[in-house]
Amino acid sequence: ELINFPPIVLPPDVRQALMAPRAETSLPESTPNPSLRHLDPDHDALSHHSHDSPSSHYFSSNGPGFNRLRLRVPMERRSVRSRSSFASGSRKIANRPPPVHLRRYYADTEAVINWPPQVQDYNKRFTKMLESIKSRHDPTVTTVAQGVLEWKRMQNAKNIGLDIQAWLDRFYMSRIGIRFLIGQHVALNTQQAHEDYVGIICTKANVHDIVHEAIENARFVCEEHYAMFRGPPVQLICPPNLTFPYVPGHLSHICFELLKNSLRAVVERFGLGDDDMGIDAPYPPIKVVVVEGKEDITIKISDEGGGISRSAIPLIWTYMYTTMEGQGIDQDFQASDFKAPMAGFGYGLPLSRLYARYFGGDLRLISMEGYGTDVYIHLNRLSSSREPLL
Repeated sequence: ELINFPPIVLPPDVRQALMAPRAETSLPESTPNPSLRHLDPDHDALSHHSHDSPSSHYFSSNGPGFNRLRLRVPMERRSVRSRSSFASGSRKIANRPPPVHLRRYYADTEAVINWPPQVQDYNKRFTKMLESIKSRHDPTVTTVAQGVLEWKRMQNAKNIGLDIQAWLDRFYMSRIGIRFLIGQHVALNTQQAHEDYVGIICTKANVHDIVHEAIENARFVCEEHYAMFRGPPVQLICPPNLTFPYVPGHLSHICFELLKNSLRAVVERFGLGDDDMGIDAPYPPIKVVVVEGKEDITIKISDEGGGISRSAIPLIWTYMYTTMEGQGIDQDFQASDFKAPMAGFGYGLPLSRLYARYFGGDLRLISMEGYGTDVYIHLNRLSSSREPLL
């Protein structure tokens, strides 16, 4: 659809204005993450160029990342052949005119005073097509999960292999990235402007409110699934005004899935109480602690649901692994909080870890068999990591 989408026809004056070369010879300056400079082994070797070369920001865009790679936008890599050529010819590159691809990606639109109507029409049609593509692929997770489940039954395999696990990780990480880009474009073109939002990115995402909403949703699903009057209590310890730039939907999904696991573990360990009397069992509270650090915002979810055996720890990160038996996948399942099954999908932990890692965070689990489990959600608040799209 994207390949065959009819291209826009611009008037000659507008096309000429967009193709005109820009005056700048480098990309906009970015601020590296100072706390991660020690991770870049070449920082000291290249630091003397940052003061005497006007093109230094062109090669240091986005600062060093957690994986020891210098983070640059893709356009830069087409001009940079090697670091040795940069060290020997930085002054020559600084005096060169900007490459054609930079002129195309960073077009000067100040000369265009009035955009022609066909631009607005093209953007509306393109946005509508993206919405249709995104909606059509909503059930992809369920469809692939059903395929993996059928493959396991055919092969009589208890767990999937490492090669399939790695492929699914790459597939779902790519899906998260594509849907994020589509959602961002659609939101920028369809939603009303808001001072705290840029598309689907909230510049002041309130962690307390997002986690609290996930707690309410998870408890609702738990009470509905077990036909309980009141589910296990959840204590939230979080600064009420803690905000940082993030995608609220990603954080809500992660917390919701982890809280479902904790609620189910607690209910199954302590029972349902007296059904005839309508009295629920005295459940120990699930504790959610949110702490802000210099590099990360960490969310710890602790339960007393009995924990996980040490031999099962490596399996919890594999797709289609679940401790709940007899739970099938509904063909009409949609990834919404109130329609989600309590457990048995086998995708909660692996997908939550991918969502956390997409923006440079991580998900860790520590379990004490016979007592309970602690899950740590690390959210990178410094924007120092590139998206793991490979």
